[in-house]
Amino acid sequence: MNPILLSTFFISFFCTFLSLPFWIRKAKQIGLVWEDMNKPKRAKNVAGSGGLMVLLGASIGILSYIAIQTFYFKTEIIPSEIFALLTTVLFAGFIGFVDDLLGWRHGGLSRRSRIILLLFAAIPLMVINAGDSTMMGIDFGIIYPLLIIPIGVAGATTTYNFLAGFNGLEAGQGIILLSAMAILTYITGHAWLSVAAICMICSLLAFYIFNYFPAKVFPGDVLTYCIGALIASIAILGHAEKIAVFFFIPYIIETILKIRGKLEKQSFGKPNQDGSLEQPYEKIYGLEHLAIKVLKKIKPSKKVYEKEVVFLIHAFQIIIIILGFLIFL
Repeated sequence: MNPILLSTFFISFFCTFLSLPFWIRKAKQIGLVWEDMNKPKRAKNVAGSGGLMVLLGASIGILSYIAIQTFYFKTEIIPSEIFALLTTVLFAGFIGFVDDLLGWRHGGLSRRSRIILLLFAAIPLMVINAGDSTMMGIDFGIIYPLLIIPIGVAGATTTYNFLAGFNGLEAGQGIILLSAMAILTYITGHAWLSVAAICMICSLLAFYIFNYFPAKVFPGDVLTYCIGALIASIAILGHAEKIAVFFFIPYIIETILKIRGKLEKQSFGKPNQDGSLEQPYEKIYGLEHLAIKVLKKIKPSKKVYEKEVVFLIHAFQIIIIILGFLIFL
């Protein structure tokens, strides 16, 4: 890791950090604003789709990395994999932004349209025959690029979008998961994937400053889709599908709970006047609801707040990642 490559991380951070105030103002001007659902007095003018600036910052950082390799290190061959990864992430982010513009309250893209479009987002990885077709001792051959890759990309992107709706949750989860993927790919000799992951992490850190409680901007599907697609792409290109699936255990649980609610129950809590949260339903339809229930049982005051729900989910994710490293490495 040459010190000059660190500049790509600073570029990612500051591109996002400096562009977000502009985006927040413009989003409010054009009416791209949403309610902060977990607050007793809901702010109705919080800027939406801030993840677009995260995608911009990370993309510029990754392109800067390519430029440094080309003009400074005189690398004659830039792997086609890096362009496939970037194209997949940009395609997924574009789909998420369209979904945001159509409005989640109005259903956004239909479930069928969303899945079909996300399958198309995997095409860049498919056409270069990314990854290793041998898994668990079985060579899947042509089935791997034609079936497993698109299912992996669409699955990771869709499920990552389920665990959301609380200030700092999506960005914080992205920082945690991508940090784990960066460490993993660096250990296994795929340093360029680590660079791509860290570029996104730096953009997310800049976004987190504005998205932390109380949020000045929301991520939107544009953020969750591009993070999910990036994690899937790194797992495929870094031959780390098994451990990545293990890291996704919280999202698998979230998906099961969402299906229990027929994909119609929202993740938000029910806010009280003092800012504390209650379970919105009698049954649990998401890890967010489960976190509220657990915190109510262990806290003497029985008062649960939004930040605590987010931190508990982050803690659960970190435990899963540590277990993943212990089991698979």
